[in-house]
Amino acid sequence: MKEVSVQELKQKIDNKEDFQLIDVRETFEYEVSNLDGENIPLGGILIEADKISKDKPVIIQCRSGKRSAAAVMQLESQYGFENLYNLKGGILAWQEAFDPNMPVY
Repeated sequence: MKEVSVQELKQKIDNKEDFQLIDVRETFEYEVSNLDGENIPLGGILIEADKISKDKPVIIQCRSGKRSAAAVMQLESQYGFENLYNLKGGILAWQEAFDPNMPVY
């Protein structure tokens, strides 16, 4: 599985690179704090796979990296995606590296 670090994600955001960010946490978690990605909870990721780009990099994130890793595996095996990246450490790693005041649970 391909992964990116929060530092790599921040660099992509700062450089205004063309990629899609998907947050697979539940809606209530997303509302507490998010990185402006599209919210598609893990439970519906296969149903909503048509919302996921196949022609640019897609970074999938969650709280710690476990649910997003599961989403990457499901999408790769069910739909043959080859452009997915798991965000290592999830939003917890982002908070630790860049935004210590970000509310996380």
